[in-house]
Amino acid sequence: MAERTYRIHIAAELAGVRVELIRAWERRYGVLNPRRTPAGYRVYTDRDVAVLKQLKKLTDEGVAISEAAKLLPQLMAGLDAEAAARGGRPDARTHAGTWRESLLAAARAYDQPRVSDVLDEVLAALPPLKAFDDVLAPLLCDVGEHWAAGALTVAQEHLVSQMVRARLVGLLHAAPQGRHRHGVLACFPEEEHEMGLLGAALRLRHLGVRVTLLGQRVPAEDLGRAVAALRPDFVGLSAVASRSATAFEDTLTRVKQALPQGMPLWVGGAAARSHQDVCERLSAHVFQGEADWDRLAGA
Repeated sequence: MAERTYRIHIAAELAGVRVELIRAWERRYGVLNPRRTPAGYRVYTDRDVAVLKQLKKLTDEGVAISEAAKLLPQLMAGLDAEAAARGGRPDARTHAGTWRESLLAAARAYDQPRVSDVLDEVLAALPPLKAFDDVLAPLLCDVGEHWAAGALTVAQEHLVSQMVRARLVGLLHAAPQGRHRHGVLACFPEEEHEMGLLGAALRLRHLGVRVTLLGQRVPAEDLGRAVAALRPDFVGLSAVASRSATAFEDTLTRVKQALPQGMPLWVGGAAARSHQDVCERLSAHVFQGEADWDRLAGA
């Protein structure tokens, strides 16, 4: 059965909170991360309504909303316990959503120690890949969307992303090194967004692939020299930043020319998906989803 959802004015009525207040709480403190319909309208679950009721109760008792927002993990845990007592089964995404909401709230408050504490809680509770898939990667998307909408400043975005990057690097150091296949991973020349690349390296290492990670802004010629020396089974590139089809094709052409002939090349990221026709024309595989992990791992 599909989960029941409500538009914002109905959720506000059920929770006894004004619509304007809900929007302000979301914008300033990240207390909820409501789903959206295909038309872009916010929709709220019964759990969201329960959270709003709890927050209203706290603020009515004199607790500042900035402080109440920090209590979201405890509030969610209480709701889970109540659901279990009634024989209900909490949504598997509940804790992940709660952690992300807490991290957004901490970002709005410029509270980096709180960001660090919540990230440590996530990594203590979840296996590395689940932590990345359920919390870290969606969090980075949330942060990016909030920044693009003007709801987070550059400083607030960096405050979170730097902490996430540090945790990803730590997970990579602790990941198995891999034996049976070898991949060289790098960002497109002049590409500075490396979070997706770090996530790919983490997953490949847990699939048993040996990874050489070169990181951001790798010139095509230098990549070619490294690949010629290392002789990997494949090369993976991350291309996130938007660019014209002509600029993308020029860069990818330079990369292909720099690589040893016949070297399998995979390209992932938003820019690669936007220019899939260019990638196909230049014989570069565009990473699409789960099945491609098995192909990279040689499964």
